[in-house]
Amino acid sequence: MRWVNRRIRRGNRILLGAIPILLLVLLYLVIAAGRHAANPNDKILPLPGGMAEGMSALLFQPDQLSGQLIFWADTFASLQRLGMGLGISTLSALLVGLLLGVLPPVRATFGPLVTGIAVIPPIALLPILFIAFGLGETAKVALIVIGIAPFMIRDVAAHIAALPREQIVKAQTLGASSWQLMLRVALPQAMPRLIQAVRLSLGPAWVFLISAEAIASDIGLGYRIFLVRRYLSMDIILPYVAWIALLAIAMDMLLTWASRRLFSWAHGEEH
Repeated sequence: MRWVNRRIRRGNRILLGAIPILLLVLLYLVIAAGRHAANPNDKILPLPGGMAEGMSALLFQPDQLSGQLIFWADTFASLQRLGMGLGISTLSALLVGLLLGVLPPVRATFGPLVTGIAVIPPIALLPILFIAFGLGETAKVALIVIGIAPFMIRDVAAHIAALPREQIVKAQTLGASSWQLMLRVALPQAMPRLIQAVRLSLGPAWVFLISAEAIASDIGLGYRIFLVRRYLSMDIILPYVAWIALLAIAMDMLLTWASRRLFSWAHGEEH
């Protein structure tokens, strides 16, 4: 059987996906052990014991000033900002994407504006956001929204605009208005695409969040990473980076599960 025709079972997919990750971890441990054998005080590639020791205070000991467990406070603050940014972007993509995709006059009027915003590097707008909204939460959330919402809007609108013309004609033949077309024909078919757009936007959303926290924040995962870098505290930076990766993977898996559970028809044989 040709490789292109092979179908991998779910258990085998998990095993195959874990192999490269385990190899990378093993490679890191070998290199780190070699560096520590040559220099026991090496701080660039800490061993697991060193990372556990460095993280223990952040995980289990309350901060003397705030009384909070720093690691969990950082996680909550970052997830709160990320959740608000993703929520606003998703709602914007759904509403604006429907209008642009279904209504050609709206697409002709506002499509170029959305495209123009989408091609602007969001990081370049960060100083403007801080000047306009201050150094509080609004600017950080706004950076996430500006960074991912235009892409999501364009993706959803293009998907709706590409729906078979026969569906539109048949719905109009049955007396459907423009709003009924939007809600009963376009919306159900846009939902799986919207979830896919959110999944693809997770990576950029984390980038914009970490960037904003690194520049102007006093709490958050990105703030902590950039705070301890001046001390070369890789025993804290690496666990934080790994934790961000785990959070992103968990969010992606949750979105995938929700899409397959709610819209199994959109996944075909993958269900």
